[in-house]
Amino acid sequence: MIWATFAVVNDFSSEIIYKTARSGGKGGQNVNKVETMVEALWHIAGSRFFMPEEKEMIATRLQTKINKEGYLVVKCSETRSQLENKEIAVKKMETIVAKSLIVPKKRKPTRISKAAKEKRLDSKKKESLKKEMRRPPPSE
Repeated sequence: MIWATFAVVNDFSSEIIYKTARSGGKGGQNVNKVETMVEALWHIAGSRFFMPEEKEMIATRLQTKINKEGYLVVKCSETRSQLENKEIAVKKMETIVAKSLIVPKKRKPTRISKAAKEKRLDSKKKESLKKEMRRPPPSE
């Protein structure tokens, strides 16, 4: 489990650009006529809501979801409604941006206690003795 501090994300939904397309899946004849699939695009470098350090963190952690022009792309075609898909895409984008801004706590290295070391060595000795007793006696 990774412990991390919670990052508060600004409402950057005003900077998101939407593209629509016909989506496959359920819908029957409606699928061929109505553009319900929503593609949400957000230009990270051009955002006014984040500091340069935060933009850098977002860009490095979400590099697989960012296209060549520097836009974070989130697609949604879960429902038959374009409006619902738009809302879902915005929520997805906000959550992945919030997760990318979380800074995990540094791991503090711990020492193995003396008792734990002794217990481990004792069990190793017992195991080796047990296996040694199974061997036939040496012939001279």
